Amino acid sequence: MIVFYLLSFLLLAAGTVILLGITPETVTDDMMRFISPKQTLRDKAQIAKGRKKSRRITREILHIKEALEVTGKGRQFTIACAASVVLVVAGCIIAVLLNNWFLIPVFAVAFAMLPFLFAKSTISAYEKHIREEMETALSIITTSYIRSDDIVGAFSENVTYLKPPMREIFQGFIGDATMISSDVKEAIRNLKEKVDNDIYREWCDTLIACQDDRTLKDTLLPIVSKLTDVRIVNNELKTMLGEVRKEYWMMVVLVIANIPLLYVLNKDWYHALMFTLPGKIVLAVCAVVILVTALLMMKYTRPIEYKR
Repeated sequence: MIVFYLLSFLLLAAGTVILLGITPETVTDDMMRFISPKQTLRDKAQIAKGRKKSRRITREILHIKEALEVTGKGRQFTIACAASVVLVVAGCIIAVLLNNWFLIPVFAVAFAMLPFLFAKSTISAYEKHIREEMETALSIITTSYIRSDDIVGAFSENVTYLKPPMREIFQGFIGDATMISSDVKEAIRNLKEKVDNDIYREWCDTLIACQDDRTLKDTLLPIVSKLTDVRIVNNELKTMLGEVRKEYWMMVVLVIANIPLLYVLNKDWYHALMFTLPGKIVLAVCAVVILVTALLMMKYTRPIEYKR
C-alpha cells in the first residue's frame, strides 16, 4: 500500500511540475528568495559596518553561487538548486519506505545538502589552483616592481608568463591603468576585489601605500612569503587531516553496518531496532549525530587559511 501511495505522489508531483511549467531557474529564484530574503537599507548598512551578520547558510549559499559564476559555471548552481529539491523528496520517500517517520527531516536535510557539497568541492579545487598561481604571480611581479619601480610596467612585462585565472585578472588591471584611467590607486583597488584572499588583499593595500611612499616596497616580499608559509603548512597537515577523515568515515560505516549485522546475529534485536518506536527513535538520533558530526568534520579538517 505504501508503494502505491508513493507512486501516486510521484505522478501527482510530475503532473504539477508540467502543468505549472516549473523550471530549474524558477526553483532557483524561489529558493534564493527564501534563503536570502530582501534586506532593508538599514540591514545592509549594519552588515557593512559589522554590527549585524547575515545568516551562515545565506553566506555559504551566496559564496557558492558567486564562486560558480566567477568560474563560468553559473549554470551548475541552478542545477544544484533543482537537484536539491528533488533529493529532498527522494530522502523523504526513502524514510517512508523504511517506515520511520523520524528519519524524514534528517534524510531531507542530508539529501538536500549533497548537490551543494559537490559544488563546494569543485570550488575548493578552483580556489586551490588560484592560490598556487597567485604565489607565483605575486612573487614575479613583486620582484620586477622592486627592480623597476614601475608597477604598471611590472605587470605588463610579466603577464604573458602567468597562467589563468591570474593572467586575465592582471590583464584587467593593465587595461584599467593604461586605457580607462590614469589613477593607479583606483586600478589597484579594483584589482583587490578580484580575489577573495586576505594575503592578496594585504599585498594590494601595500601596493597602494607604495604609490605614496616608495620605501615600503621592501615590505612586499614578506607578504608574498606568507603564501609560501601557508602552502607548506597545508602540505604538512594534508596527510594528518586525511587520516582523520578516513577514520571518521570508517566509524560511520561501522555504525551503519551494525544494522544488517544485527539481522544476521539476532533477528529479534533487528526487529526491535527497525519496527518498534524506541528503535526508530534510536535510528533517527544516530542519523542526526552522523549528519552533525560530518559537517563538523568537514569544517575542522579543511585547509587552513591566513586571516588578518
